[in-house]
Amino acid sequence: MKPAVILYKKLPDDLRARLAAHADITEISDLSPASQQQHAEALAQAEGLLGSGGKVNGELLAKMPKLRACSSVSVGYDNFDVDALNQRHVVLMHTPTVLTETVADTIMALVLSTARRVPELDAWVKAGNWQKSIGPERFGIDVHHKTLGILGMGRIGMALAQRAHFGFGMKILYNARREHQEAQSRFGAERCELETLLEQSDFVCISLPLTEQTHHLIGAEQIALMKPEAVLINAGRGPVVDENALIAALQAGKLHAAGLDVFEKEPLPTDSPLLSLPNVVTLPHIGSATHETRYGMMLDAVDNLIAALSGKVDKNCVNPQALK
Repeated sequence: MKPAVILYKKLPDDLRARLAAHADITEISDLSPASQQQHAEALAQAEGLLGSGGKVNGELLAKMPKLRACSSVSVGYDNFDVDALNQRHVVLMHTPTVLTETVADTIMALVLSTARRVPELDAWVKAGNWQKSIGPERFGIDVHHKTLGILGMGRIGMALAQRAHFGFGMKILYNARREHQEAQSRFGAERCELETLLEQSDFVCISLPLTEQTHHLIGAEQIALMKPEAVLINAGRGPVVDENALIAALQAGKLHAAGLDVFEKEPLPTDSPLLSLPNVVTLPHIGSATHETRYGMMLDAVDNLIAALSGKVDKNCVNPQALK
């Protein structure tokens, strides 16, 4: 008898069929209270859960007494209460590898577009303002041979360092919990304290997950350490940066620019001051948003759940201690 699975994300037909070969699927629209109430019986019988978005917490777990495995179509897992999962011996699977290169591409795009003011000047040209050669008031700043500071030297940080070092001849600084010998040998990267990285970097790039330790890691005090001609890039999680402090610094001219793919509240409210600042590039959380990568993430999520339900977990597990 195949295990029952709740699917709360639309899958391509071939991937749905791949999952259906190993599980009995109940599709629901989301994990909202109304949806939970509507599908209470299916939730009560489910051994697996696959999707993205919505909170998986103690309240939901209480409605899913047979749950053995969750599979998130994401690398981040801040929507999951890992402690509650551990208490119930429910494994949490994620997709940390397939999106690495694509997210690094996105970060590099933010570096280039903020430095050279691409969105701002594109809008200026399309508004019919290009009547003569531009003057210094619309010049950008160079990227090549500058110093790139990376917060979080994981897979994405490594992929970013490779692009920056080999593609643009940039010096690499990084701040991480441990020393990364590969980053140091391949890119000449230097591990340093956060304060030193902020003081010396021309571009500060964040690829950190959201935890209690990283919440508002970059606030007014940290931003004040940065060069006024520096650029802050965030493609990790929005709340790692104190958005109000960032807005104040940008409005006061204490930073050259910011490139943001993530925000404290998503979607970004239409009245956010960030939207009226010409030196801010705002993206709708597109770090992994290519057809190829999103398909790969869904494929990984399906295979992760199949492995977890069959007791063959050997990778992509957030909480292996839950298996004990």
